Amino acid sequence: MQINISGHHLDVTEAIRQYSTDKLSKIKHHFDQLININMILGIEKNLQIAEATIHVSGAELFAKAESPDMYASIDLLINKLDAQIRKHKEKLNDHRKN
Repeated sequence: MQINISGHHLDVTEAIRQYSTDKLSKIKHHFDQLININMILGIEKNLQIAEATIHVSGAELFAKAESPDMYASIDLLINKLDAQIRKHKEKLNDHRKN
């Protein structure tokens, strides 16, 4: 699994990079067929924005989260991605059963 973390109008510090990587490992526990994760962290006005695209076998999942705090944005993003991954995994399992 390849993880790319970049910043838009933001320098991505080692602490933010490590926090993001640790949180993304939570997603890998639910679905281990992840190919590539592109995460973009940015600032617009007073909002901290985190968005990510995940390439998995058979799909491309996207989520975006905004909040006044970058760490909170990352947490919201991970929760959204986790829900999408679980839904994708359920679709695959249902398809295989039928």
